[in-house]
Amino acid sequence: MFASTKKVSLLLTAGLLVAAGAAHAAEVTPPPVPSNLEVPEGHKAIRIAHATGTQNYICLGAGLAWTFIGPQATLFDDEAEQSMTHYLSPNPEEGGLARATWRHSKDTSTVWAVAIAPSTDPAYVAPGAIPWLKLQVVGRQDGPTAGAKISNTTFIQRVNTQGGSAPAGGCPSTGARVFVPYETDYVFYRAE
Repeated sequence: MFASTKKVSLLLTAGLLVAAGAAHAAEVTPPPVPSNLEVPEGHKAIRIAHATGTQNYICLGAGLAWTFIGPQATLFDDEAEQSMTHYLSPNPEEGGLARATWRHSKDTSTVWAVAIAPSTDPAYVAPGAIPWLKLQVVGRQDGPTAGAKISNTTFIQRVNTQGGSAPAGGCPSTGARVFVPYETDYVFYRAE
């Protein structure tokens, strides 16, 4: 009897340690950001994902500036596993208005967001990099099997940007496209 009680006690202790470790691993500390990119009180960072991809531009007329048409990126978790994709798509909650989109790779939960604050503060943003952003979620959708890995997101920050800026000068001809490589970290928040 004593041996089985001891086993149960050891298993419970091990389970609590695993749970405590998992809870500790789930803590997310976002990087410092310019004050205009801070997320309002009552929201907690729930994940940070590193993205690599392209910022895509089109020429609407020879000699004009390049026009941004959307991102295409893959996001990776802290174990370098693909966790999401990021692109431009129609938001069903806004009548199909095109918005920045993040779709989880496992459960296909999806959020759409709009940039509400940019920062080009040189104390944070590297030369030649796209601005850091604070985005507010304006649409959400659970996956087809009720997956909700990211659909509770309320805000997203784009930080630690590298590259992605449109080429300098005018574009060469109408319809020309350019895909500029970039990397960044996205910080996802939810209401507490």
